[in-house]
Amino acid sequence: MPLFLPLMLLAQAYDPEIEAVMNRSRKEKQAAVESAAAVPPPATPAREDGKIPVPAKFAVPFQACLDQALDDPSAGVAFAEKWRIEGGSFYARHCMGFAFARAERWSPAIIAYEQAAEEAERGGEMAQSARLWAQAGNAALASGDAAKARGDFDAALARGLPDGLEKGEVHLDRARALVALGETDGARDSIDVALTQAPKDPLGWLLSATLARRSGEMSLAKAHIARAVQLSPDDASVALEEGNIAILTDHEDIARSAWQRAMKLEPDGAAGKAASDNLSRLPAAMPPG
Repeated sequence: MPLFLPLMLLAQAYDPEIEAVMNRSRKEKQAAVESAAAVPPPATPAREDGKIPVPAKFAVPFQACLDQALDDPSAGVAFAEKWRIEGGSFYARHCMGFAFARAERWSPAIIAYEQAAEEAERGGEMAQSARLWAQAGNAALASGDAAKARGDFDAALARGLPDGLEKGEVHLDRARALVALGETDGARDSIDVALTQAPKDPLGWLLSATLARRSGEMSLAKAHIARAVQLSPDDASVALEEGNIAILTDHEDIARSAWQRAMKLEPDGAAGKAASDNLSRLPAAMPPG
Protein backbone atom coordinates (compact mmCIF):
# COMPACT_ATOMS: atom_id res chain seq x y z
CA MET A 1 0.00 0.00 0.00
CA PRO A 2 1.41 3.44 -0.89
CA LEU A 3 2.54 5.42 2.13
CA PHE A 4 0.33 8.40 1.29
CA LEU A 5 -2.84 6.36 1.72
CA PRO A 6 -2.58 5.52 5.43
CA LEU A 7 -1.37 9.05 6.13
CA MET A 8 -4.37 10.45 4.29
CA LEU A 9 -6.68 8.12 6.17
CA LEU A 10 -5.17 9.17 9.48
CA ALA A 11 -5.60 12.85 8.72
CA GLN A 12 -9.20 12.40 7.58
CA ALA A 13 -10.14 10.39 10.68
CA TYR A 14 -8.61 12.83 13.14
CA ASP A 15 -11.45 15.17 14.01
CA PRO A 16 -14.25 12.58 14.30
CA GLU A 17 -11.89 10.34 16.20
CA ILE A 18 -11.20 13.07 18.77
CA GLU A 19 -14.95 13.47 19.19
CA ALA A 20 -15.43 9.72 19.56
CA VAL A 21 -12.53 9.05 21.92
CA MET A 22 -12.31 12.19 24.04
CA ASN A 23 -15.96 13.16 24.37
CA ARG A 24 -18.39 10.53 25.53
CA SER A 25 -21.64 10.52 23.60
CA ARG A 26 -24.68 12.30 25.00
CA LYS A 27 -26.18 8.91 25.79
CA GLU A 28 -23.08 7.81 27.69
CA LYS A 29 -22.96 11.09 29.63
CA GLN A 30 -26.59 10.68 30.59
CA ALA A 31 -26.00 7.09 31.69
CA ALA A 32 -23.08 8.26 33.83
CA VAL A 33 -25.22 10.95 35.43
CA GLU A 34 -28.02 8.49 36.17
CA SER A 35 -25.69 5.85 37.59
CA ALA A 36 -24.52 8.40 40.15
CA ALA A 37 -28.09 8.66 41.44
CA ALA A 38 -27.93 5.38 43.33
CA VAL A 39 -27.18 6.26 46.94
CA PRO A 40 -25.03 3.64 48.73
CA PRO A 41 -26.71 2.22 51.82
CA PRO A 42 -25.90 3.88 55.16
CA ALA A 43 -23.61 2.49 57.83
CA THR A 44 -21.49 0.45 55.41
CA PRO A 45 -17.80 0.93 56.21
CA ALA A 46 -16.39 -0.11 52.83
CA ARG A 47 -17.73 -0.88 49.37
CA GLU A 48 -16.11 -2.65 46.44
CA ASP A 49 -17.65 -0.24 43.90
CA GLY A 50 -15.76 2.69 45.44
CA LYS A 51 -18.89 4.60 46.44
CA ILE A 52 -18.69 6.10 49.89
CA PRO A 53 -21.70 5.29 52.09
CA VAL A 54 -24.04 8.11 53.00
CA PRO A 55 -24.81 8.53 56.74
CA ALA A 56 -28.32 7.45 57.70
CA LYS A 57 -29.22 11.04 58.61
CA PHE A 58 -28.79 12.13 54.98
CA ALA A 59 -29.45 8.96 52.95
CA VAL A 60 -33.24 9.21 52.60
CA PRO A 61 -33.47 12.92 51.68
CA PHE A 62 -30.41 12.57 49.42
CA GLN A 63 -32.06 9.77 47.45
CA ALA A 64 -35.33 11.72 47.32
CA CYS A 65 -33.46 14.75 46.00
CA LEU A 66 -31.69 12.73 43.32
CA ASP A 67 -34.94 11.06 42.30
CA GLN A 68 -36.56 14.48 41.99
CA ALA A 69 -33.67 15.68 39.84
CA LEU A 70 -34.01 12.67 37.56
CA ASP A 71 -37.69 13.38 37.00
CA ASP A 72 -37.41 17.18 36.77
CA PRO A 73 -34.00 18.89 37.07
CA SER A 74 -35.55 22.25 38.00
CA ALA A 75 -37.52 20.63 40.80
CA GLY A 76 -34.35 18.88 41.89
CA VAL A 77 -32.53 22.20 42.18
CA ALA A 78 -35.39 23.63 44.24
CA PHE A 79 -35.42 20.54 46.49
CA ALA A 80 -31.65 20.77 46.99
CA GLU A 81 -31.75 24.49 47.81
CA LYS A 82 -34.51 24.02 50.40
CA TRP A 83 -32.71 21.04 51.90
CA ARG A 84 -29.43 22.99 52.03
CA ILE A 85 -31.11 25.75 54.06
CA GLU A 86 -32.59 23.12 56.38
CA GLY A 87 -29.19 21.56 57.08
CA GLY A 88 -28.54 19.17 54.20
CA SER A 89 -24.79 19.80 54.42
CA PHE A 90 -22.67 19.14 51.34
CA TYR A 91 -25.07 16.39 50.28
CA ALA A 92 -27.60 19.07 49.35
CA ARG A 93 -25.02 20.89 47.21
CA HIS A 94 -24.02 17.53 45.70
CA CYS A 95 -27.63 16.94 44.66
CA MET A 96 -27.82 20.47 43.28
CA GLY A 97 -24.79 19.76 41.10
CA PHE A 98 -26.41 16.53 39.98
CA ALA A 99 -29.63 18.32 39.05
CA PHE A 100 -27.80 20.98 37.04
CA ALA A 101 -25.77 18.26 35.29
CA ARG A 102 -28.95 16.38 34.51
CA ALA A 103 -30.16 19.52 32.73
CA GLU A 104 -26.72 19.92 31.06
CA ARG A 105 -26.33 23.30 32.77
CA TRP A 106 -22.65 22.75 33.22
CA SER A 107 -21.51 26.08 34.68
CA PRO A 108 -23.81 26.01 37.72
CA ALA A 109 -23.15 22.27 38.05
CA ILE A 110 -19.42 22.96 38.34
CA ILE A 111 -20.01 25.64 40.98
CA ALA A 112 -22.32 23.40 43.02
CA TYR A 113 -19.93 20.46 42.94
CA GLU A 114 -16.97 22.65 43.90
CA GLN A 115 -18.88 24.24 46.76
CA ALA A 116 -19.92 20.78 47.93
CA ALA A 117 -16.29 19.63 47.78
CA GLU A 118 -15.12 22.58 49.84
CA GLU A 119 -17.86 22.08 52.42
CA ALA A 120 -17.06 18.36 52.68
CA GLU A 121 -13.40 19.17 53.25
CA ARG A 122 -14.23 21.71 55.97
CA GLY A 123 -16.14 18.91 57.68
CA GLY A 124 -13.16 16.56 57.49
CA GLU A 125 -14.70 14.37 54.76
CA MET A 126 -11.64 14.24 52.53
CA ALA A 127 -12.66 11.21 50.46
CA GLN A 128 -16.06 12.73 49.78
CA SER A 129 -14.38 16.01 48.88
CA ALA A 130 -12.15 14.23 46.38
CA ARG A 131 -15.13 12.56 44.73
CA LEU A 132 -16.93 15.88 44.44
CA TRP A 133 -13.90 17.62 42.92
CA ALA A 134 -13.82 14.79 40.36
CA GLN A 135 -17.50 15.32 39.55
CA ALA A 136 -16.82 19.02 39.10
CA GLY A 137 -14.04 18.08 36.70
CA ASN A 138 -16.34 15.87 34.66
CA ALA A 139 -18.91 18.65 34.45
CA ALA A 140 -16.16 20.99 33.24
CA LEU A 141 -15.02 18.42 30.68
CA ALA A 142 -18.60 18.03 29.46
CA SER A 143 -18.82 21.81 29.07
CA GLY A 144 -15.68 21.84 26.92
CA ASP A 145 -13.50 23.63 29.49
CA ALA A 146 -10.57 21.22 29.62
CA ALA A 147 -8.34 23.62 31.58
CA LYS A 148 -10.95 23.93 34.33
CA ALA A 149 -11.41 20.17 34.30
CA ARG A 150 -7.70 19.58 34.77
CA GLY A 151 -7.65 21.86 37.81
CA ASP A 152 -10.60 20.07 39.37
CA PHE A 153 -9.11 16.63 38.74
CA ASP A 154 -5.83 17.79 40.26
CA ALA A 155 -7.78 18.97 43.31
CA ALA A 156 -9.45 15.57 43.57
CA LEU A 157 -6.14 13.72 43.44
CA ALA A 158 -4.58 16.10 45.98
CA ARG A 159 -7.17 14.97 48.53
CA GLY A 160 -5.55 11.55 48.66
CA LEU A 161 -7.86 9.02 47.04
CA PRO A 162 -6.95 5.44 47.99
CA ASP A 163 -5.49 3.13 45.38
CA GLY A 164 -8.00 1.36 43.20
CA LEU A 165 -10.69 1.93 40.62
CA GLU A 166 -11.78 5.37 41.78
CA LYS A 167 -8.27 6.82 41.64
CA GLY A 168 -7.75 5.20 38.24
CA GLU A 169 -10.91 6.78 36.86
CA VAL A 170 -9.86 10.24 38.04
CA HIS A 171 -6.46 9.81 36.36
CA LEU A 172 -8.21 8.65 33.20
CA ASP A 173 -10.47 11.70 33.19
CA ARG A 174 -7.46 13.91 33.89
CA ALA A 175 -5.72 12.37 30.88
CA ARG A 176 -8.74 13.12 28.71
CA ALA A 177 -8.54 16.76 29.76
CA LEU A 178 -4.79 16.89 29.09
CA VAL A 179 -5.20 15.37 25.62
CA ALA A 180 -7.80 18.01 24.85
CA LEU A 181 -5.25 20.63 25.96
CA GLY A 182 -2.53 19.09 23.79
CA GLU A 183 -0.42 18.11 26.81
CA THR A 184 0.41 14.60 25.67
CA ASP A 185 3.32 13.95 28.03
CA GLY A 186 1.20 14.67 31.07
CA ALA A 187 -1.63 12.66 29.58
CA ARG A 188 0.67 9.66 29.17
CA ASP A 189 1.69 9.87 32.82
CA SER A 190 -1.94 9.87 33.97
CA ILE A 191 -2.92 7.13 31.52
CA ASP A 192 -0.15 4.89 32.84
CA VAL A 193 -1.46 5.36 36.38
CA ALA A 194 -5.03 4.72 35.20
CA LEU A 195 -4.04 1.46 33.50
CA THR A 196 -2.54 0.25 36.77
CA GLN A 197 -5.37 1.44 39.00
CA ALA A 198 -8.32 0.64 36.70
CA PRO A 199 -7.09 -2.10 34.34
CA LYS A 200 -10.61 -3.24 33.39
CA ASP A 201 -11.73 0.10 31.92
CA PRO A 202 -11.52 -0.20 28.12
CA LEU A 203 -11.45 3.59 27.68
CA GLY A 204 -8.05 3.67 29.37
CA TRP A 205 -6.58 1.17 26.92
CA LEU A 206 -8.27 2.95 24.01
CA LEU A 207 -6.88 6.34 24.95
CA SER A 208 -3.46 4.81 25.61
CA ALA A 209 -3.47 3.18 22.17
CA THR A 210 -4.49 6.45 20.52
CA LEU A 211 -1.73 8.38 22.26
CA ALA A 212 0.81 5.72 21.34
CA ARG A 213 -0.25 5.79 17.68
CA ARG A 214 0.08 9.55 17.49
CA SER A 215 3.56 9.40 18.97
CA GLY A 216 4.63 6.63 16.58
CA GLU A 217 4.86 3.92 19.25
CA MET A 218 3.10 1.36 17.10
CA SER A 219 4.01 -1.75 19.09
CA LEU A 220 2.49 -0.19 22.20
CA ALA A 221 -0.51 1.01 20.21
CA LYS A 222 -1.17 -2.50 18.85
CA ALA A 223 -0.86 -4.12 22.27
CA HIS A 224 -3.14 -1.64 23.99
CA ILE A 225 -5.84 -1.55 21.32
CA ALA A 226 -5.90 -5.36 21.45
CA ARG A 227 -6.64 -5.10 25.17
CA ALA A 228 -9.38 -2.54 24.51
CA VAL A 229 -10.96 -4.84 21.92
CA GLN A 230 -10.83 -7.72 24.37
CA LEU A 231 -12.57 -5.67 27.07
CA SER A 232 -15.08 -3.91 24.81
CA PRO A 233 -15.57 -5.71 21.48
CA ASP A 234 -18.85 -3.89 20.76
CA ASP A 235 -17.53 -0.34 21.14
CA ALA A 236 -17.45 1.58 17.86
CA SER A 237 -14.68 3.93 19.03
CA VAL A 238 -12.50 0.94 19.86
CA ALA A 239 -13.17 -0.59 16.45
CA LEU A 240 -12.35 2.71 14.74
CA GLU A 241 -9.02 2.97 16.51
CA GLU A 242 -8.23 -0.69 15.84
CA GLY A 243 -8.60 0.09 12.15
CA ASN A 244 -6.53 3.25 12.40
CA ILE A 245 -3.65 1.34 13.96
CA ALA A 246 -3.98 -1.60 11.58
CA ILE A 247 -3.79 0.60 8.46
CA LEU A 248 -0.59 2.22 9.75
CA THR A 249 1.01 -1.17 10.39
CA ASP A 250 0.24 -2.55 6.90
CA HIS A 251 -2.70 -4.74 7.90
CA GLU A 252 -5.34 -3.56 5.45
CA ASP A 253 -7.51 -6.63 5.98
CA ILE A 254 -7.72 -6.01 9.74
CA ALA A 255 -8.37 -2.31 9.17
CA ARG A 256 -11.19 -3.06 6.75
CA SER A 257 -12.81 -5.52 9.14
CA ALA A 258 -12.49 -3.18 12.13
CA TRP A 259 -13.95 -0.20 10.29
CA GLN A 260 -16.83 -2.30 8.99
CA ARG A 261 -17.54 -3.33 12.57
CA ALA A 262 -17.48 0.31 13.71
CA MET A 263 -19.99 1.21 11.00
CA LYS A 264 -22.36 -1.56 12.06
CA LEU A 265 -22.07 -0.67 15.72
CA GLU A 266 -22.60 3.07 15.31
CA PRO A 267 -23.83 3.89 11.79
CA ASP A 268 -24.99 7.40 12.68
CA GLY A 269 -22.35 8.26 15.28
CA ALA A 270 -18.97 9.95 14.97
CA ALA A 271 -16.95 6.73 15.10
CA GLY A 272 -19.12 4.99 12.52
CA LYS A 273 -19.00 7.94 10.14
CA ALA A 274 -15.21 8.22 10.48
CA ALA A 275 -14.88 4.49 9.78
CA SER A 276 -17.14 4.82 6.73
CA ASP A 277 -15.01 7.66 5.41
CA ASN A 278 -11.86 5.61 5.91
CA LEU A 279 -13.36 2.62 4.13
CA SER A 280 -14.31 4.78 1.15
CA ARG A 281 -10.61 5.61 0.71
CA LEU A 282 -9.49 2.00 0.60
CA PRO A 283 -9.17 0.30 -2.77
CA ALA A 284 -12.03 -2.05 -3.55
CA ALA A 285 -11.57 -5.49 -2.03
CA MET A 286 -10.59 -8.21 -4.52
CA PRO A 287 -13.31 -10.86 -5.02
CA PRO A 288 -12.41 -14.30 -3.61
CA GLY A 289 -10.66 -16.83 -5.86
